[in-house]
Amino acid sequence: MTPLFAIIKSAKTNQEKRKEFIVDLIVTFLFKTIQSLLVKISELEDKLERLSEKKPTYDIFSPKYKRFSVDEPPIVREIEKLDYQEIIKDHKRTFGKELKPVKRRKESSLSPDLVCPYCDAPHQYLYDNDGGRSQILCKVCNNRFAAKKDIQPRTFLQCPYCGNALTKTKVRNGFIIHKCPNKSCSFYLNSLKALSASDKKEYELHPYRFKLHYIYREFITNFFAMDLSTMPGDNVNFKFRKFSPHILGLCLTYVVNCGLSIRMTQNVMRDVHGVLMSHSTIAKYVKTVSAIVSPFVNDYDYEPTKQLAADETYVKVRGIKHYVWFVMDVIKKSIIGYSVSNTRDLEPCMVALRRAFAHVKKFQGKALDLIVDGYPIYDLAKQQFQMNDMDFELTKVIGLTNDDPVTKEFRPLKQIIERLNRTFKFSYRVTNGYGSFEGADSHVAVFVAYYNFLRPHPYKNHHVLNQIKEVDSLPNMPAKWQKLIELSQLHLLGKQAS
Repeated sequence: MTPLFAIIKSAKTNQEKRKEFIVDLIVTFLFKTIQSLLVKISELEDKLERLSEKKPTYDIFSPKYKRFSVDEPPIVREIEKLDYQEIIKDHKRTFGKELKPVKRRKESSLSPDLVCPYCDAPHQYLYDNDGGRSQILCKVCNNRFAAKKDIQPRTFLQCPYCGNALTKTKVRNGFIIHKCPNKSCSFYLNSLKALSASDKKEYELHPYRFKLHYIYREFITNFFAMDLSTMPGDNVNFKFRKFSPHILGLCLTYVVNCGLSIRMTQNVMRDVHGVLMSHSTIAKYVKTVSAIVSPFVNDYDYEPTKQLAADETYVKVRGIKHYVWFVMDVIKKSIIGYSVSNTRDLEPCMVALRRAFAHVKKFQGKALDLIVDGYPIYDLAKQQFQMNDMDFELTKVIGLTNDDPVTKEFRPLKQIIERLNRTFKFSYRVTNGYGSFEGADSHVAVFVAYYNFLRPHPYKNHHVLNQIKEVDSLPNMPAKWQKLIELSQLHLLGKQAS
């Protein structure tokens, strides 16, 4: 190496070292500057927090957050049919003079055929009480009624807190809202008293944001008259002319057990087994099997324990949100009630709970405990069951943190049904949503059959939850599906014969 080249190399090395030193200085300076700025920001945040007013904590028991709460049922009173002649006689015995007909100053516009619906007093004892609009007052029994209504209600609802008659305020899809308008009602006074100073100011400006009066929702649908087992249309028979029952078992194994979509199952049947079949045939297989297996699954005696859990999860049907409701025994882990709906209202919740409670043999003393989240639809369901002498405890696990002793105690049980939802979503997500409501309903039905009778569970030492000897003795899953279908067919024939 020549001396000149060595000098040049040494100069380059020194220059690079100077550049690295300068870069290190700049980085160190920027790092210290950022640290000092973070300290200043923290100090400013502390000062702003001390100067600003603290936000009030939310009181979940405030009437402001009770718009969707469920009040206790009202008192149902039956209107007693009176006899106007007896009332007139009692009036004469009490006051010593007869109760005379109405003395009119001008000709009456009332029909001569009009009678009081409460005591059958003729039109001579009836007042036009509001200038010809509709209200009539009976002089004999002092009851008011509408002249335009032919049939008067034989019962009326009373507020359980003050005894005042409830008024019909709104008619919604499927139910009627009744309200106690009495401002001397203890329910209203206690709700008003519970308001904070800021809430009172807000209530004066926006009263519709608060629920202060007693409210009762009267549902028009008879939830205990609904049919829980319906056979879907577009089914296929199982007289296999082209395919065998083993092919049916394979299709169900791939769709339900492995969680493949209908079209992916079609590809597997073609590429692995060399069976050419359309995806619509596989979909019809699943739909028909769901119709056959569902009665067997719903009527099976699960002998549930006293602790059940209910929850709902959403699915997509043609891109639109639908809901799947599950009720399971959190001790034995079996799904004992389910339903699919396009709305998150009371009717599908009642269907799932009715299917579950059909396995419960007695409700005395609130022996059953249903664990749910904070969704108020379960309170409405509890109210409907109470009216039909089916009472139970409703335990709510609210939020994601254990802020109260009840939530802390029952959260592990609620998490069991949350894990069930995740298991179900595993078989649902690969489908990218369902193509029809019937497809969603069918898939849920066969999933419940698989979960309860065919799926091995760690809880049972990797055995099925509900063991059936004829099914468990078979060597593979397609054969087990065939046997479960056969048992379900025999169960259907037995129900038809009885």
